[in-house]
Amino acid sequence: MSSYTPPREHTIPTEVELQSLVTTFYSDVRLDPLLGPIFAEKVVDWDGHLAKIADFWSSVMLGSRRYKGNPFAAHISLRDRLRPELFGRWLELWGNAARRTLAPAAAASIEQKAHRIAESLMASLLFKPTPTPSRASPPPALP
Repeated sequence: MSSYTPPREHTIPTEVELQSLVTTFYSDVRLDPLLGPIFAEKVVDWDGHLAKIADFWSSVMLGSRRYKGNPFAAHISLRDRLRPELFGRWLELWGNAARRTLAPAAAASIEQKAHRIAESLMASLLFKPTPTPSRASPPPALP
């Protein structure tokens, strides 16, 4: 008697699945009342943007090294407009799109990566240290 082992569910999305996820996600973003206006203002070439983001996720999830950009630099011009709740909304839409387009394990894997990326971007873009108070006069001379 032989035992049947069902195929394991893949945890890493394929290139085709990543493209579908990116397309689905940005369709949702463009309709979103919080994120849509920000993207509409910044993205002029949607086909180019989708290709760049697909390259980004291919590099992150598959190690393809196709993405040649800098996520921090790409978002720095938005620094004064970004708020934690916008990152939360981005993650919510991303997770919804991932669960609609990917197998459950692959969706969970890419959602986990997205949360780490969002945390890193929030830390670098939203951190605004308080300036050190300036001194009105030089320190007193030591005796």
